[in-house]
Amino acid sequence: MSSVPAFIASKNLRRALLAFACAAGAVGAQAQSAMPQWKGEGAVRYVCGGIGSDESTAMRAAMKDHPLALLFARSDGAYLADVRVDIKGADGAPSLALRASGPVCLVDLPAGRYTIDAAMAGSAKSQTVTVGSGSKTVDFRF
Repeated sequence: MSSVPAFIASKNLRRALLAFACAAGAVGAQAQSAMPQWKGEGAVRYVCGGIGSDESTAMRAAMKDHPLALLFARSDGAYLADVRVDIKGADGAPSLALRASGPVCLVDLPAGRYTIDAAMAGSAKSQTVTVGSGSKTVDFRF
């Protein structure tokens, strides 16, 4: 009965672990590259997207890492894009106006209370949210 010498087995194990680590890093980098470009700077910035499965997966995975996530869909659940969004801050908090180029927007804003107005094809919705502890998701259905 022959056996593989221990140094060969450990060398093969090291190679397998290195290959796995490289693959995991490539998947993480691919998820980051699937994200659209951020707009704005400093304390107020945003990114909208989620069109295509890679971009949608990357955007949804990143939702927990940002103070505010906005989702846009029809009442039947179909995703929407090209939604006009106005975020108005209360008590001196910043305001932001954007056009959502996809069904998911991640928004970095300082802590505070905000009113979010969204309009799509003649229909308008408004919601109020307080940002500051954890990530908040606001869902707009048209």
